[in-house]
Amino acid sequence: MSIASDSIKRAGPERTTVWDRFSIRTKRVIWAWTFLALPILFYGGIRFYPTFQAFWLSLTDWDLMRPAKFVGLANYQAMLADPVFWKVFQNTFAYLIIGTPLSLVISFAIAYYLDRVRFMHGFIRALYFLPFLTTAAAMGWVWRWFYQPVPIGVLNGFLSVFGLPQQTFLRSPDTALTSILMPAIWAGLGFQVIIFIAGLRAIPSTFYEAARIDGLGEWAIFRKITLPLLKPTTIFLVVFSSIGFLRIFDQVYNMTTNDPGGPLNSTKPLVLMIYQTAFSSYKMGYAAAQTVVLFTILLVVSLMQLWVLRKR
Repeated sequence: MSIASDSIKRAGPERTTVWDRFSIRTKRVIWAWTFLALPILFYGGIRFYPTFQAFWLSLTDWDLMRPAKFVGLANYQAMLADPVFWKVFQNTFAYLIIGTPLSLVISFAIAYYLDRVRFMHGFIRALYFLPFLTTAAAMGWVWRWFYQPVPIGVLNGFLSVFGLPQQTFLRSPDTALTSILMPAIWAGLGFQVIIFIAGLRAIPSTFYEAARIDGLGEWAIFRKITLPLLKPTTIFLVVFSSIGFLRIFDQVYNMTTNDPGGPLNSTKPLVLMIYQTAFSSYKMGYAAAQTVVLFTILLVVSLMQLWVLRKR
C-alpha cells in the first residue's frame, strides 16, 4: 500500500491539455465548424467575391481591352436616362406580375384535382413534369415553330381550319410578350404541380375527417384547412417562381433569335439586356451596373413577398 502511494506521489498530478478542458458540447461545435470551414470558404470564393466584384465594376468604365477606369455613378446615371432600360424594366415586371400568379393558380388547380385521381396518377403526373425536364432552348424553338404563319405554324394552321384570322404572335409588339409567357408558364408548371401535391399530402387526413364530422362543407374545408396549411408550400413557390420570371432569358433569346428581345424591345427582359450590353457592346461596367439593379430587384421582391405572406 505504501509503495503504491509513493509511486502516485512521484508521478504527480495527471497532465491535461487545453482540448481536455472543453466540454463535449464545445468539442462538437469545434468539429462541426472544422468540417464546415472548407465549404464556407469555397462558397464565399465563388459567390461573395464575384458579387462584390460586380459592385466595384459597376463604378468603372471597362471594355475588356483596357484597364477599368473609375467613373463613379456615371453608369447608373446613364441607365436612368436610357429609355430602353425603362422599357426593359417594364417588361421584366410584366413577366413577374402576370407570370407568377397565373402559373401558381393553374398549377394549384391541377394539383388539387390531380391529387384526387387514382387511375394512372403517376403517369399523368409524369406528363405534367416532363416539360420541366426539357431544355429551354429546345422548348423555345418548338414553340417558335408553333407560332409561325401558315403553312408552317401549327397554331395558325389550326385557326385557319375553323376560318379564324391568323395571329401575329411573335411578330407584333402587342402579342409577343404574352406569346413568350405562355411557354414559360407551361415549362415550370410540372415542378409547381409536384410541390403542391406534396404539400397537399403533407396535411394530416385527421383534420379533414374532424371537419366533416363537424359538418363543414367542401368549400369551408378548402378555405379554413387546405389553404392555411399550404402556406409554407405557397411561400416557397411564390419566391421560387418570382425569381424565375425576373431572371427569364432562355425562352426570350431562343424564340426571338433573329431580333433578341424584339420586336422593338417589347419582350426584352433585364437579363437579356445585361447579356447584350456585356457580350455584344462589351460595356462591362454598364452591364455590371445593370446586374446590381437586377440583384436589388430580386432581393427586394423576395423579402417583400416573404414579409407579406408570413404576416398573413
